[in-house]
Amino acid sequence: MGVAPSCRGVDYDSAMAKKLVIKVTAGADAPERCSQAFTVAAVAVASGVDVSLWLTGESSWFALPGRAAEFELPHAAPLPDLIDSILAAGRVTLCTQCAARRDITEEDVLAGVRIAGAQVFVQEALGEQTQALVY
Repeated sequence: MGVAPSCRGVDYDSAMAKKLVIKVTAGADAPERCSQAFTVAAVAVASGVDVSLWLTGESSWFALPGRAAEFELPHAAPLPDLIDSILAAGRVTLCTQCAARRDITEEDVLAGVRIAGAQVFVQEALGEQTQALVY
């Protein structure tokens, strides 16, 4: 059997995104979707992918110390462990507007979490060899 024409000459390692930008909008209000976003981010980091995780909407609360420990979902990895692994080798950003709506400041967030806005998100999401996901 021959190689399908659409597959000829494709270097799949080069074609894969080298950077993953994940925007998570869900928190305790949609626990499975929330957990999926953090799990994908942590697995990508462990796989050597450059990960940028954006906390927006209800997930914004997880930028605060202790809040991830309150999150529970049966058969899911503990959220604090996932966040720690993402912060160790990736980036976590809290949306500027989401932070402001919740009265969260830079002094309030976990060490390593930055606060930035839509311009930075768009810049990251449109980068070369970047895949963006929204949960």
